[in-house]
Amino acid sequence: MEQARRSPRIGDVALQAGVSVATVSRALSAPEKLRDETRRKVLAAVEALGYTPNSVARQLRGGTSQLVLVVVPRRSNPPFFSEVLHGIDVTLADAGYVLITGYMEGVDRDLRLIELAASGNLAGLLTTSGMLPEVSGRSILDAGLPAVAICADPLVPGLPAVLLDDEAAARAQVDHLIGLGHRRIFYVTGPTGNYNETVRHRGIVAGIDAAGLGSDALTQYAGNYQFTGGVAGARAYLEMTDRPTGVICGNDECAVAFMKTVTAAGLQIPRDLSVVGFDGIEFADYCEPTLTTIAQPRFALGAAGARLLIDILAGRTPAALQDGGKLVMQGHLRVGDSTAAPPGVGPPADGGVMVGG
Repeated sequence: MEQARRSPRIGDVALQAGVSVATVSRALSAPEKLRDETRRKVLAAVEALGYTPNSVARQLRGGTSQLVLVVVPRRSNPPFFSEVLHGIDVTLADAGYVLITGYMEGVDRDLRLIELAASGNLAGLLTTSGMLPEVSGRSILDAGLPAVAICADPLVPGLPAVLLDDEAAARAQVDHLIGLGHRRIFYVTGPTGNYNETVRHRGIVAGIDAAGLGSDALTQYAGNYQFTGGVAGARAYLEMTDRPTGVICGNDECAVAFMKTVTAAGLQIPRDLSVVGFDGIEFADYCEPTLTTIAQPRFALGAAGARLLIDILAGRTPAALQDGGKLVMQGHLRVGDSTAAPPGVGPPADGGVMVGG
């Protein structure tokens, strides 16, 4: 049976007109702020595709709503997202907007978020996940709200994003271990298909290749960015007869759980193995040993994404939109006590490395 053709979305209009999603939103909500040529291109694309904006765009013209919806992945990593949300909240509040959060926790919740976006009660949308709420062909972006992605790129044409340089950060993880003398790496990954995992994996592989190590230098275990993934990854590691001495975990929660599990089995960190995490959450400084990790500028990521949305709502064209719509920030390697030279190798000459220069 032939599948029903899905309704055109705001991203389709942006692609057809050769503009950003933000520009389409402005053409529908505040057309007087755009050049005639740009407005005509957008309206022509709307007509050609049969795109039907809802009442949100019309209500935004009156500037009545001060609510911004922030879409967050299901509550799997609150230590990381709490500081991102703090940055968003402070920045929005300074501009007179109010943050409300919506968690992606299944089809029913996703549908409610889609309906909320279409209700006419929101000014804009921020998303912190590479996946967007989508149910039965309906996307949260179909509402035509001005939107910005933070931390993960949904890869929607024209959607502005504020991102970490995940590839450079992951490259710093593996470079640190290789610099200490480790030649084999055990990597507990993030979820398959996850945007951040995909990009970080690229950085890890690039680091191993640059060091001239073969493909057998990397052993991977499919994780999930949660404590449970760290425990499962550690158990798989403990079952190996010839264990790598360097371990990279997809995030700090995973790393903390990994360290606890292997330590309980009798291994000592960093004597027997070195462990590197990712995120720089507070837990990293309070576990034993303290965790070497990539510290993300979590507050700054949230604040920058909120400022970008505020500019779009005000009809301004932020500088980030002039550079492919992506604002990329750098993290840094914060060296703790969980990494050292492997057995039989002398101490390293240097420690910390700044990611991305």
